[in-house]
Amino acid sequence: MSGADAGPGPRNGDRVLVTGGAGFVGSSVVRRLLERGARVVALVEPGGDTANLDGLEVEVVPGDLRDPAAVDGAVAGCALVFHVAALYRFWAPDPSAFYDINVTGTRNVLDAARAHGCRRVVYTSTVGTLGLGGATADAPVDERSFAHVDHLFGLYKQSKYVAEHEALRAAAEGLPVVLVQPTTPVGPRDRGPTPTGRTVLDFLNGRIPGYVDTTLNIVDVEDVAAGHLLAADRGTRGRSYILGGRNLLLRDVFGTLAEVTGLPAPTRRFPSALALAAGHVSDVVEGRLLKREPSVPLEGARMSTTHMSFDDSRARAELGYTSRPPDEALERAARWFVESGAVRPERAARCTWSVRPVADRPGSGVPRPG
Repeated sequence: MSGADAGPGPRNGDRVLVTGGAGFVGSSVVRRLLERGARVVALVEPGGDTANLDGLEVEVVPGDLRDPAAVDGAVAGCALVFHVAALYRFWAPDPSAFYDINVTGTRNVLDAARAHGCRRVVYTSTVGTLGLGGATADAPVDERSFAHVDHLFGLYKQSKYVAEHEALRAAAEGLPVVLVQPTTPVGPRDRGPTPTGRTVLDFLNGRIPGYVDTTLNIVDVEDVAAGHLLAADRGTRGRSYILGGRNLLLRDVFGTLAEVTGLPAPTRRFPSALALAAGHVSDVVEGRLLKREPSVPLEGARMSTTHMSFDDSRARAELGYTSRPPDEALERAARWFVESGAVRPERAARCTWSVRPVADRPGSGVPRPG
């Protein structure tokens, strides 16, 4: 029996639920579980896009996280639950949806896992719940950095902060739940795209006029997925683990994208105050008056005033977590957007890839053509 099989994590033949299994992170977790030999159940949004699961031997179950009966039915018979699903956006037409999905939905999943005696629950939180006061590219924060509540900008962070405490409460009451906190994942199958993926896509389409002085922790989505399984295998109940990669100034993120694609990087640096002003105007005019998604989300603008720099040493030491270099992660993301047709043809034609095709790399998880 292997070390992984001996622990509480997924074993060959286990029935395992992944909420949000058709999503960006969720579909990568699904693939990792299939490699482990698990029988995967993917709870997906009714009527949602399931293209990320095409060709996979997965039981797809439509269900709304806000419906306790639907969640309970999906959890029934599962040995483990990976609760990945969340409303991850900077804006929504109905603001209450953030709490309904991210908090009430999480409570429903935890209640069902407890009722059905699941061996392990892995809850996908976010580094957005951590405090960033004093963080810089050279001085990252870890899981012990607590947030000032008034610095939890936006309904996504606020609702995930509350949901995280639901998971912690469940752990204190005995539920075998472990928390993971991804940083800023990039990579294939970001169909939304996520706010992070939107930044990469906007670069590819030539829509980034400049940058602000901020830091992002770039990690490949496949490494985040692997971290989820490691948390199931080796994580301590009620403990949280940052799943990250490397801290890069936003200027260097665009510089790396320029190196791997051959497209020019923006050179203008904008003051953070300008980004905040644009965010406030966009929020009022587009979000509140026109009832459409702001082109400059206020939450994103506020995030640009802080350095989102993180230390994932705990996950590396306790779980054996690893991550690939950021140039590979960003190249995989950029190549997928180009190949999926999301990039304007004239811009896609200008890409001259400086990194080997993803399928040519050992352990890439991407099938070779032919």
